[in-house]
Amino acid sequence: MRVVRIVFSTLLAVALLPLVVVMAQDTIDPAIVARIRAEATTHSKVSETFNYITNVTGARPTGSRAHKQAADYLRAKMAEWGLTNSHLEPFEFGRGWELEKFSLEMTGPRYFPLIGYPQAWTPSVKGVVTGTPIYLGDKTEEQITALGPKLRGAIVLASPLQTVFSKKDREQPADTDQPVRIGGPEPPRERQQPAAVATLDMNRLLQQFGAAAVLRPGNVEHGTAIVTGNIATRDDAIPNITLVAEHYNMLLHMIEAGVAPELRLELRVKYQQDDLNSYNVIADIPGEDPVLKNEIVLVGAHLDSWHAATGATDNADGAATAAEAMRILKAIGIHPRRTIRVALWSGEEVGFLGGKAYVAQHLTTQAARDAISVYLNNDPGTGATYGWYMANNAAARTIFDGWLAPLKDLGLKRNVMDSNFTSEDGVFDEAGIPAFTTIMDYGNYDLRTRHTNEDFFEAVSEHDLQQSAMVLAAFAYQAAMRDGKIPRRPAGVPASPRPPQTRAPQPQQPRAPQR
Repeated sequence: MRVVRIVFSTLLAVALLPLVVVMAQDTIDPAIVARIRAEATTHSKVSETFNYITNVTGARPTGSRAHKQAADYLRAKMAEWGLTNSHLEPFEFGRGWELEKFSLEMTGPRYFPLIGYPQAWTPSVKGVVTGTPIYLGDKTEEQITALGPKLRGAIVLASPLQTVFSKKDREQPADTDQPVRIGGPEPPRERQQPAAVATLDMNRLLQQFGAAAVLRPGNVEHGTAIVTGNIATRDDAIPNITLVAEHYNMLLHMIEAGVAPELRLELRVKYQQDDLNSYNVIADIPGEDPVLKNEIVLVGAHLDSWHAATGATDNADGAATAAEAMRILKAIGIHPRRTIRVALWSGEEVGFLGGKAYVAQHLTTQAARDAISVYLNNDPGTGATYGWYMANNAAARTIFDGWLAPLKDLGLKRNVMDSNFTSEDGVFDEAGIPAFTTIMDYGNYDLRTRHTNEDFFEAVSEHDLQQSAMVLAAFAYQAAMRDGKIPRRPAGVPASPRPPQTRAPQPQQPRAPQR
């Protein structure tokens, strides 16, 4: 009996040996973490980088000179910090777009400056346009057609009063076991009354009849406007402008009261056609292990932004902290087994184009895809990092949980099994690469800063930038040092363990200004 027990114990020990080895190599290195923390706080450059990206270059639409300026700056900085092969990697994009002049004012019956922003890639308005706007939000296609000649050169109010607003940011995914909506907050239960004619049809009619510009309201409150754009907008399209909802509604309420507002509009844009490329910024800390040095731990964040502010939380903070994580690792003199590469993407806001270009240029074979150990993405939300979206990869989550636990004093909370895939993490997951994105704060992000006119430098604290850089550095280092690559999600396993929750909006009674 004793012999049987000895044999059983020996077999059990042998069976558990791989697990013990895995647990040992997936325990975070406290000495390295201590050095990361010291470098990140004592010699931090992240605020300097963040300030340049936001306040010096400003908004960075893909293909713009400002985006190229920010990319050149980061390439030069990473070379200065000692990273290897810091360079810009071009991909074909098309023409860029820049706003040169915009002014929208109510000049009568009193003066009032209106807050609004043209959609990106919208064309210029010819000269300065003045006059009483024409309200079409309740008009049918036949009624709009009947107005025909009156629309030529006119400023058009195309939507009914904005009475339904998104009011609540998403829950913090690391704080709840309930599904958290991906991509934005839950839509309001009440449904906003739409215009009688759909947007595309309205734009077609206004273009046909020669209207000068069309104004529409945003769907958030308190002087905030969400402003994006469409790179496929044609030169002869009707210029589209988004007003903050309160100012748009003010104009309609005046019309309701029988008072005709007078507006003055000036809009001048420039298309960048000298260089039809956009650029990812790439830099490395080379691996040193003879066997593993050609494998890559890829850390990424997008550098491009929309144009109504300076893109601080989406995503200058992500780009600055990704670059800072690389600076920290280089400064403390690590000797990674795998190569650690940073990629600061362009074109994320217009369809993840930078990430897709990288996959198309570098990952066309299975061997090339297999060489990417993991992709770590830094984008959704703002502020500190709380954990990772693990894309339903249980084996990878076990590893990441081991790395997260000793860092909880930094504010990390937990990893979740959901995927996010509203950034380049989805691009790399689709290519079969383990791809995970940070869990950050949605408070004051969904409805106040993301893609809005409020996304400025002050929305992010230096402390949070430093913490996020520490987390990226620690996880990139651990991934570069472990014996094996990060496990792939098994074939056939979906990227999310839970189906998305949907909620049907309730109809609202129509309301339109009357004269």
